[in-house]
Amino acid sequence: MPLATLDRTPPPFFKQGPSAFTRLMFFSALAIFLMVADARWKVTLPLRAVVATALNPIQHALLAPSRAWDAATHYLAGMDEAREMQARSQRQVAAQSERVMRVDELARENARLRALLDLRPRIEVATTSAEILYDSQDPFTRKVVIDRGSRQGVVLGSPVIDQAGVFGQVTRVYPLTAEVTLVIDKDAAVPVVNVRTQQRGVAYGLPQSRGMELRFMAGNADVQVGDELQTSGLDGVYPAGLPVAKVLQVDRRADSAFARITLSPVCNPESSRHVLLLQPASSQLPERPAGAESAGHAASATLAAHPPSTPSTPASARSHGKAASPAHAVAPQASGVRP
Repeated sequence: MPLATLDRTPPPFFKQGPSAFTRLMFFSALAIFLMVADARWKVTLPLRAVVATALNPIQHALLAPSRAWDAATHYLAGMDEAREMQARSQRQVAAQSERVMRVDELARENARLRALLDLRPRIEVATTSAEILYDSQDPFTRKVVIDRGSRQGVVLGSPVIDQAGVFGQVTRVYPLTAEVTLVIDKDAAVPVVNVRTQQRGVAYGLPQSRGMELRFMAGNADVQVGDELQTSGLDGVYPAGLPVAKVLQVDRRADSAFARITLSPVCNPESSRHVLLLQPASSQLPERPAGAESAGHAASATLAAHPPSTPSTPASARSHGKAASPAHAVAPQASGVRP
């Protein structure tokens, strides 16, 4: 049989197909195409979701031993921490038991002294919770708008506090909302008292530095850095005893009779979200006696009819002047009382 007639082609089992270089170029191009298509049109996103869903039980099964070990470790650590916290709480309770007994004794003694001196009970202030909606649009003031208005019982001049202390005062009331002027506003003024020295003053807002200032205090006034200031309650708006600010800096200048005292307000208007509205203290003060106003007018009329004596006034006129002097002293006091 001639050699030219022999079939030299390999059997189908040994066929190699395309060359290795051809397959490399094809799959490289396919990979680049899939990457571009996935980056632009997210064509493989559904496929990834299906694969992730199918592999989720397998992942949980593989992570089960690690999670069990972590849970056991946390449980043991939590038991130790719980025992330590329990021991610490017991020590704190034992340390505070004596203080609690002393506080109860002081409360009973205070009640007995108030009853002995016939003092009026402390004013109970009605409260209303509110949430801050947004800041005022005026860039030259520091005001916020709350979600309570006249329909919820909010009245003009109501004090506003947060979890730290005095926050501001209601200056405008609408049916469903109200506007609150913050204590750091330039028009805000709060009568305060120094807790350490019981010295009274007035704290004004400083919107530029987001702080407050204690004005008209003498240069030699006993004010120190760190002193706490609370509401004095003399204005008939803020109840007494509410924290207002702390003394941040005291500048005693030689060229001025007053010291420059900078305060740091205890409230934080930037982070406060919920506030509490109080009824003005003047709404719960006792009413003005009916005869006080008539007595004041009578004293004024008496003073006008019988003016104080002068060196040239006769003795009878001087006697009238002496009789009118007490009335003249009573008149301003009667006219200064507010209902």
